[in-house]
Amino acid sequence: MGTWFDVSSTDMFQPFSTSHLLMLAAYACGVLVMIILRKKLQQKHAHAIIRWLLFLLLLSSELSYQGWAIHHGVWRFPDHMPLHLCGIASITAMLALIFQNKPFIRLTYFLAVVPAMLALITPDLPYGPEHFRFWKFFLHHIAISWSGIFLVLSIPIRITLASMLRAFLFLVSYALVVGMLINPLAGANYLYLARPAADTLLNHFGSGIMYYINLIVAAFVAFILLYGIAKSFPENK
Repeated sequence: MGTWFDVSSTDMFQPFSTSHLLMLAAYACGVLVMIILRKKLQQKHAHAIIRWLLFLLLLSSELSYQGWAIHHGVWRFPDHMPLHLCGIASITAMLALIFQNKPFIRLTYFLAVVPAMLALITPDLPYGPEHFRFWKFFLHHIAISWSGIFLVLSIPIRITLASMLRAFLFLVSYALVVGMLINPLAGANYLYLARPAADTLLNHFGSGIMYYINLIVAAFVAFILLYGIAKSFPENK
């Protein structure tokens, strides 16, 4: 157990190893099942079970991570606050799952699905499957993305162009606050605005002003894609 929860590990994460591919396969299977069985997700009993399971997974993932960092004395504001995009998406997802509030559902859909999916493909993670952090990372990010998909499939709601633009405006506003206030004051790199994470897709976004332009363009393209996917379902037309 000590090795499992230690602050360090000799088992390092290997991109696209068997364990990584299994996590990606589990994520993809879950998405496929939700799409195929979306009518069943709207049934009261099934909806309640999945809704609270996702909520508990999100909450336990965040609390266990914070507890692990505090227990080992490594907790720092610049590193451990849930201020990255997936952290904010996790919070909005929990609120949407609890209150089933339509503005929160729409916001979660746009903030959660693609960023968490991309994080699963190229994780910013040093730990392999013999460490707690590996499982926390993958289960947390799978739950974040699944929550965004589950909410729009199981609750009657229209994803409109206006809701897409509101979500994008929220993201840009939040990025400005993080980039201009939180990161400089705390010496942090939330949203990877100070620099890209190593060995992730962000390494291909260039440098300087082009890095930020590419971030904005990529986010907008992702939002348009999500809008188009949502409009393809009869429930959202």
